[in-house]
Amino acid sequence: MTTTNQQYDIAINSCKDIFLKKASDYGTAWRVLRTISIVDQIFIKAQRIRTIQEKKQQKVADDITAEFKGIINYAVIGLIQLALPADAPEELELQQVAALYDENVSTAKRLMQDKNHDYGEAWRSMSQESFVDLILMKLQRIRQILSNEGKTLVSEGIDANYHDILNYAVFALILMAEA
Repeated sequence: MTTTNQQYDIAINSCKDIFLKKASDYGTAWRVLRTISIVDQIFIKAQRIRTIQEKKQQKVADDITAEFKGIINYAVIGLIQLALPADAPEELELQQVAALYDENVSTAKRLMQDKNHDYGEAWRSMSQESFVDLILMKLQRIRQILSNEGKTLVSEGIDANYHDILNYAVFALILMAEA
């Protein structure tokens, strides 16, 4: 039986493979994206999943799995963008991109492990619809934080919301693979 950690790694490795191939094709063109643009890209993907779930049909060939992978990769982009200094170059070397990807996913995975300990893998009983709703909610939170100029009184910051978005999408991929 595959453990959650192994399933997590399988899902992430699939996403990372796509991410690095696109970085090879396009470079790091995503470096021009501001936080709100990254939020909007994740929103488009989550909203598409939600629409397909509600209408129970789709007209564009890209499947829901690909959309969840895109959500994961945009969340990683968001985390990388938040961490890089303002004067960092737009074009990054592929090795640096791979290292930044791994670093940010490792942080998200540790968070998942800690929450799994406390919550007893409750996500395994959740629906794909709930993951999408939670992702959409986290995006709304990021938008609110941005409109507050990045300030929060008691809430976690943008990075914590990206980590949760990433983990919800990984959970959806794991459950889809098990189905």
